[in-house]
Amino acid sequence: MFAVIKTGGKQYIVHEGDVLTVEKLDAEVGKPVSFEVFLVSEDDGSKLEIGTPVLATKTTGEVIEHGRGKKIEVVKYKAKSKYRRRVGHRQPFTKVKITKIA
Repeated sequence: MFAVIKTGGKQYIVHEGDVLTVEKLDAEVGKPVSFEVFLVSEDDGSKLEIGTPVLATKTTGEVIEHGRGKKIEVVKYKAKSKYRRRVGHRQPFTKVKITKIA
């Protein structure tokens, strides 16, 4: 069984037991979180539920860890004007393990 969930402005296709890296969530490590579900289906396609826009059921997961991604460096340069700028950014993330699709 798989589901399409939404978190952090993005949609993910998930199965039970999957580990996702999503935008940072305000939840403690080890605590359960729930997600809006747009679609639920069996793997062979025998059963399909589509929400308008979301289903009443929720998908639950458990927060595994919080962290920050790899550094992305942004370099700005303008020729002939002695303008150089270098900035780095590390995006925070949360790892979530999907425990139940209901």
